[in-house]
Order: sequence, then structure tokens, then C-alpha cells
Amino acid sequence: MNVTVAQEKGEASATPAKRRRLVVIGNGMAGCRAVEEILARDSTRFDVTIFGAEPRVNYNRIMLSPVLAGEKSFEEIVINGQDWYDDNGIALVSGDPVTGIDRKNRKVVTRGGRIEGYDTLLIATGSDPFIIPIPGKDLDGVVTFRDLDDVDKMLAAAEKGDANGGAGNAVVIGGGLLGLEAAHGLSLRGMRVTVIHLMPTLMERQLDEAAGYLLKAELESRGQTILTSANTKEIVGNDGKVAAVLLEDGTIIPADIVVMAAGIRPATGLARAAGLEVERGIMVDDHMVTSDPDVLAVGECVQHRGLCYGLVAPLWEMCRSLADHATDQPSGYGGSVTSTKLKVSGIDLFSAGDFSGGDGCEDIVMRDASRGIYKRVVVKDDRIVGAVLYGDTADGNWYFDLLRKEEDISDVREALIFGQAFASGGGALLDPNAAVAALSDDAEICGCNGVSKAQVVACISGGAHSLDAVRSTCKASASCGSCTGLVESLLAVTLGDDAVESGPKTMCKCTSFTHDDVRKLIVEKELKVIPQVMQELHWTTPDGCASCRPALNYYLLCAWPGEYVDDQKSRFVNERLHANIQKDGTYSVVPRMWGGITSPNELRAIADAADKYQARLVKVTGGQRIDLFGIRKEDLPAIWADLNAAGMVSGHAYGKSLRTVKTCVGSEWCRFGTQDSTGLGVQIERMTWGSWMPHKFKIAVSGCPRNCAEATIKDFGVICVDSGYELHVGGNGGIHVRATDLLCKVETEAEAMEHCAAFIQLYREDARYLERTAPWIERKGMDWLKEALFAKPGTVTELARRFRYSQTFWQDDPWAARAGGDRRDLHSHIAEVRPLSIMENA
Repeated sequence: MNVTVAQEKGEASATPAKRRRLVVIGNGMAGCRAVEEILARDSTRFDVTIFGAEPRVNYNRIMLSPVLAGEKSFEEIVINGQDWYDDNGIALVSGDPVTGIDRKNRKVVTRGGRIEGYDTLLIATGSDPFIIPIPGKDLDGVVTFRDLDDVDKMLAAAEKGDANGGAGNAVVIGGGLLGLEAAHGLSLRGMRVTVIHLMPTLMERQLDEAAGYLLKAELESRGQTILTSANTKEIVGNDGKVAAVLLEDGTIIPADIVVMAAGIRPATGLARAAGLEVERGIMVDDHMVTSDPDVLAVGECVQHRGLCYGLVAPLWEMCRSLADHATDQPSGYGGSVTSTKLKVSGIDLFSAGDFSGGDGCEDIVMRDASRGIYKRVVVKDDRIVGAVLYGDTADGNWYFDLLRKEEDISDVREALIFGQAFASGGGALLDPNAAVAALSDDAEICGCNGVSKAQVVACISGGAHSLDAVRSTCKASASCGSCTGLVESLLAVTLGDDAVESGPKTMCKCTSFTHDDVRKLIVEKELKVIPQVMQELHWTTPDGCASCRPALNYYLLCAWPGEYVDDQKSRFVNERLHANIQKDGTYSVVPRMWGGITSPNELRAIADAADKYQARLVKVTGGQRIDLFGIRKEDLPAIWADLNAAGMVSGHAYGKSLRTVKTCVGSEWCRFGTQDSTGLGVQIERMTWGSWMPHKFKIAVSGCPRNCAEATIKDFGVICVDSGYELHVGGNGGIHVRATDLLCKVETEAEAMEHCAAFIQLYREDARYLERTAPWIERKGMDWLKEALFAKPGTVTELARRFRYSQTFWQDDPWAARAGGDRRDLHSHIAEVRPLSIMENA
């Protein structure tokens, strides 16, 4: 027995009279989470003692599978270390379970004889594994899968192997979540694994027949033997130890260890002995109060409105309601809609709601056999009632949110099966950040730790500006990591372009490679199409996701200009439409104005387009252009055709590309101007427009050190001085303003343009996708940048050459194809028919 008393009992200074005594039976996830929620509401109300059966601090049981598989250590799955108990004045009694409750005298007694009084008792005893009542169930080598001791027994069996020094045979009885995760871990540890499942479909409570078939095929391809519709008759022993498993049909399966994973039952023994009302679980009301008002209960041991829950998400909802009640805040638990994910590496599986179908239900199904993708959404009365996803689960949270809130999906019915990106983007790929932004505040982000979108956003707004900071503050993404992409998107949405990266990380959940690795391998292995990259680099998803596909498309464009064909379906919808979607569902359109210069003809064309397409707002942007708001999506091709006909092309205000080149009037008009800043700005814009970048890119040219064009907060800035041009890089005017660093000084416009092209090309070839120049330079350093550009003679010229070559293929306008003709021909035509007045007057 281990006893840690962080606060001495009975001392008035340590235990104020106003504190009530809260005793918690159960040091697991539910009990400790309930205490966390209470402390968050009122840290001075209770004097807390927690009793735990295991001789350990609180850890994440749902992460036992990665520990078994060797993917995590015990230390990595600890939720509350000893410092948490100490800091909060909690007495932890570990390894000495409570064996009796005296409700009349409000006391509990432990196996070791310790007696503890309480004012409020919280029972969080969890569940017990169901042991199939068959001969041999008590043999040495039969284990369950509920705690760390079980994991240690399985690891010992895997290390020992069989009697002949081989890998050893493991039989797992039960093809549910726990059974399959145990089988996966033992398989990774080198054992020959057989899974025995009574029902014809694996995970039949969470999967339909089609998804169960795909899962079975995948597990068998990994070397496991999966026996469905198989009934275990006996566990055969030899000298008191497991030797084999006998099935009803006579099949004998050798076994060095047998894992019982046939289900769980609420642990109600203590409550029943104490006279509390118990059916399948301990009966509780909406406030988690039992039949005794001084006794609360929470977690897998309870029964609420006729239901017992064996998944973690409902536990968190129960804990919040319990804490509200314990601190006199009105609230109540109304039950949970649950979702399921399988924590087996490389298998994407999601299930939620009721997929049994029936009268009034409609199945929407998408199958892609070659990619191993199966999606089924069950709809009734224009509302989702169930969903099963296999092979691609990126939209699981979205479907679950729609299901839980019973939202009407009739408006997105046609695109529903293709996911949120298409349903929200009108059939085109939507920026994943925008998709996460569209989730409701109470949408669940992290199921392992019960963290909602609102909690993650509050954590970020409170100062957690990196993935690691979010993990340590609110625990989102701190466990299995499947929600990492969602948390990263929330960081990007909340902080904008200035979200802090937490160091090298994989591109997304589809791959174990970082952005830098992928860029390097694309060139080294001469990978020239997206499917080839995914095949050669062992992508874990069949077709990528909304995070990696745009990045791969960009990296291939950059690596193989002229060879790689831009994959439009791998672009975000705003890049495809050349328009920014607004919160009312309409779009804004920004035609390009070279260096901020326009003409009466252009202004007439813009005014005509605004009238014709009923723009609701016409605004001058910060980049010296005109933005037309309120354009309907169906009018976008037509408005761009009209603007193209007037000689105007896209301002690319919507893409990961050059946005604007801001200028002041310079020496031609300003009495302080030292150089022709407008003319240089126009030349730079003509040189760089239409070029795709890792992120948006802004340029400015100021005619004198007074810097009216704000060149020192742009990605590339030029300050004109009497003796030439000062070139600045890495500025950002966003949430975290960053002034530029001085790169160098040159004497001529030609040199300024050459250095601009070289800097852009180096940025394009080295930076990670969605990394702006400011964090790129801060990551790489100005010393590295200057050495990369200037250490070797001729580097600037070579980079500029590669930039100009790539522009031959990149400097186009996708909407030009809608107007007819070759894109590059149309670009040349526009350049010919649209002379620049500033250049004519120079």
C-alpha cells in the first residue's frame, strides 16, 4: 500500500473548517477527471482523498494498446503525476482498495484496514472484464486487458515465446475494440496471433458487415488469423498452464497466452453491498447522484436512464455534470451519443450512432475497393442517425457533430457522402482550417481527454500558441494523437499566419515523414505524381487528405515545372474559384491592379461587373486594389470572363501565391522620392504574378526611407535610397508583427528584380507548405539565408533563372481556360493589349 498525504488531516491551517470531506473510490480516468472538474469550479470546497486499487498514479487506460504495441511508455500515458496530487492537496492512497462502505456512519474501509470518513462519497470503480465461464478460464496464462498489470503479463509472454524458442502463440477471445487492439500489440511484439470472435462480423456493435469485412481482410493481410462465427468451448491446459484453445467445431489452436476480451461489466459490488440501488450499473440521476444523496457515482460503473457506457467520451460529460452539482451550479447530464475509433496503427475506422437502418432510413454509401475506402451514412427525416467510415475517417467529427445535434442536412444532401470539405465548398476541396472553423463550439476535438473546440480555442487564446503548449495545457492531442490535425487547424484558425510550430512534425496523419523529408525524397527518388509519392513513401491512407494533397501538389509543381501537371482537385476551393468565400456563403473577387495603378477603362469594367453581378460592397483593399463582395458562386465564371475580356486577371487574393505589390508614387510625383518605386513595383509584379508559393506572399516598394508602402512588414520589401535599393525580407503585419531583416543593398532595378526572384525561388524550394517567410527565416536564420544566396558566386543568378523558368508554366490564370484558348497564349495576349501607362510615360 502506498499512501501519499499531500495535506495533513486535522490541522486547521491545512484543512479549513469550511472544507467538506470528499472521498473518491477509484483512481482511474473517471474519478480523477471528476476531481479535476470540481477543482476547476471551486478549489477550496473539498478536502479530497482518493483510493486506488493499483499502486500507481492516474493514467490513461485507453492508451494501454500503444504501450502493448511498444509505441508509448507508461510515463507517456500518465494523466496526473504525483505533482498534481501534491499541488492540489489531495491524499492519494494507492494499492489499497476500498472493500466496504458504511453509509450510516459515512465511512469507508480498505483492504488494509484504513478507515476514512466522508461528507460526500464518489464511487468511480469502473468496470470488470467479463470472463467467459468455460473450462480452463483460471489456468495460468489466461489474462484480461484492463490495466497495466495485464499489459505486463502479455509482454512477458511475448518475450518468453513458446517452449521451442519460437515467437509464441497468442489467442485473443473477442473481436471487439479491446480484443483487436490487444491482438495488434501482441502481433507487433512478434507473436502468432489468432482472434476468435463469436459473431460473424468484427466489432459488430460498431461496424456493419461491409466495414467489418474490410477490417478482417486488413488484419489478415498483417499476418493475424481471424476466426469469426467461432465459439470457444474450452481452454486446454498442461501442468496448470495454458496450452491450447478448443472450439465448438473441434478446432484446436495452440496457445501460450489467452487474452479474454469478450466484454466488460460495471463494477457494482461495493455499491450493491452498501445497499445502493443497482441494476446493471449503479443507478444515478442526471446529476450523478445515487439513491443516497451523499453518494455520487460516475463512469463505467453507473447506469443512467437505462444505459451503461463503456467509452470515454460519455464519462467526461458525466464528470462535468457531477462537478456542477457538487459545486451548486445548475446542470444535468442528458445521456450521450457515442462514437468509436480503433487505435490500431494504419487502420482508419470510425463509427457513430445507429446504422441498423429500418423503416424511413436511407443509406448513402460510397465504396472505393481499390483504395480500401468504405463510407456509409444513414439518414432519416433529413438527419444523420448513423455513420460508418473505413479507410478515410477525416470527416468523422463532422458527421458526429451533425448526428449529435440532429441538424437538417437536406441542403448538403447531394455532397454529404463526400464529406465536409465538399459539402461546405460546393463540391470543391475546402481548406481544412476552414472546415474545422465551421465546427460548433461544443464539437468534440479530443475524445481521449474530452476536450471540445471551445476549450481548445480558449486554451490557445490564453497563450498556448503551439501544439506542445496546447497538449500540456488542456490535454487535447496528448494521448493517441488522432486529433492532432484538428488541433493544428485550430491553432492556424485562432492565430492566423502566426501559429507557432512545435518543431519538426509529420505532414499529416497520412505519413510518418516531415515536410522536409517529403521535399527531399521527391527529388531524390524522382517522384513526379501524387500517387507515386504516396506509394513510394508508404502513405497510410489510400488517397491522402485535405492537408497533404495540396502540399504534395505544390511540392511537385515546384520540383518538376513543365513536367508535373497541376492537380486542380488538390487545391483549396478558394484557389480553384479565384474567390474568397464569405460568412454569408457569397464570394469576394479581386482583379489585379499592377502596382496599384489602374485606368478609366478598368474602373468602368469593375463598375459594370459590380452592377451586373449585384456586388453588395465595393472596397479598396490594403493592397491598393478593389474587392467586389457578395458575388454568388454560380456567377464566378461569368464575372471572371467579363473581367478577362477587359484585360484584367486574377489578383490571387485567395491563394498560396503572390498577393500584392504595394507601391508609393515615388520620384515621379513625390517630392521626397528617390527612385521610381511605382515603375519598379509594376515590373516586379509583372515578373512574379501568378506564381504559387508555400504561403501567401506580399511585396512592397517604397520610394524613400519614409516607407509609405510599408515595405518593412512585407515578405519582400524594397526601400529606395539615393544610391540604390535596400532589400528587406521576412516581414509580417499579422497578429505578431515582424519587421523585416535587411538582406542586402543593390544599385540597379535589374539587380533588385534579380534578387527578388532568387529570394522567392529559394523560399519556394526550401520552405514547408503553409509556412510564411517570417517563421521560415526565424527557423532557418538570416545567416543561413545569406550564405545560401551569396556564399557561392552565381547562386542568385541561378535561382533567378529557375524562377523565370518555372514562371513559364506557373504564370497563368485558371479562369482563362473558361474563356477559351491556351492559358499562356491568353496571358501573352493580355500583356500585349494592356500597355502599362506608367511604363509608357517613363
